[in-house]
Amino acid sequence: MAKESLPIIDMSGLQVPGRSAEAMAVAEAVYRACVEVGFFYVKGHGIDQVIIDDALDVMSEFFHQPLDCKRRYAVNRNHRGFHAIGGAVMPGAAHADYKEFFQIGLELAEDDPDVLAGEALRGPNQWPDQPADFRRAMSAYFDAVGACGRQLLGAVALAFDLPRDFFAPRYTKPLQRTQGLYYPKRRDGGPADEFGLAPHTDYGCLTFLYQQPLRPGEDTTGGLEVQTFDGDWIRVPAIPGTFVINVGDLLQRWTNDVFRSTWHRVISRNHGERLSIATFFDPDFKAAIDARDLFTEPAFVPKYAPTTSGGHILGRIAESFDYRQELNV
Repeated sequence: MAKESLPIIDMSGLQVPGRSAEAMAVAEAVYRACVEVGFFYVKGHGIDQVIIDDALDVMSEFFHQPLDCKRRYAVNRNHRGFHAIGGAVMPGAAHADYKEFFQIGLELAEDDPDVLAGEALRGPNQWPDQPADFRRAMSAYFDAVGACGRQLLGAVALAFDLPRDFFAPRYTKPLQRTQGLYYPKRRDGGPADEFGLAPHTDYGCLTFLYQQPLRPGEDTTGGLEVQTFDGDWIRVPAIPGTFVINVGDLLQRWTNDVFRSTWHRVISRNHGERLSIATFFDPDFKAAIDARDLFTEPAFVPKYAPTTSGGHILGRIAESFDYRQELNV
């Protein structure tokens, strides 16, 4: 892998079932990328570009409404809805992130057993009235990325010589969260150390990011950057038709630090706006996270105590979002 670039992995081999040569080739490529840098692109993912474009269109239309309209769907205690600029501060950052985002999760009715039991982050989504196609487009995107996530987790399981469906029982009601992210034009006179998204690592297992490709003539000097293990920052430009995938803290913990959760940021050096959609594909709230499930040798010694997916993610959310303190959750 070139120092200034990320690998591009063709996922299409995962369409072949079982421990086929095609699937194992994808698993080996994923393993290498997760060990060496913790970030990679995927192509051949099977998600129809129409689904992606529809989601980008409704998100763009939503974010370009007046602020008062967006605030009607302000984030609730289940971490669903609209987050205005200033509400997210990454640990250690000097300023709040200069971004807006809208988040949805797994749609669960109020009478769902997990909702009735008070499981955190669970419940119905908030669905804006405008644009009219918002719910349809975002639900289709959410489902498509979730199906892709299950395929990619199959490659992770194969990479650790586990059954390909190892993760399936741990993803029956995943803590999947999809965010439409809007980075407005940079303010004149804003602080030099203000980020669209300050340096951080992700909380969970796998993140899927679709970056809106730039139009001809647009400035390419801003956007996602990843820190290599020797401390350099490299740019991660949008490649049409691909997703950027990265390892989160929970998967690093689950793999006993074999996979790496890598620092990354969104930095704006220009006055152009940016739009992307991130999906955090994480296990069920009560799913046990224990490295001994992946490493079954009798002499294996885990570096971390067992935890749960929900407990870990809830703690990380509380560190970064001020509304969680206001709600005392």
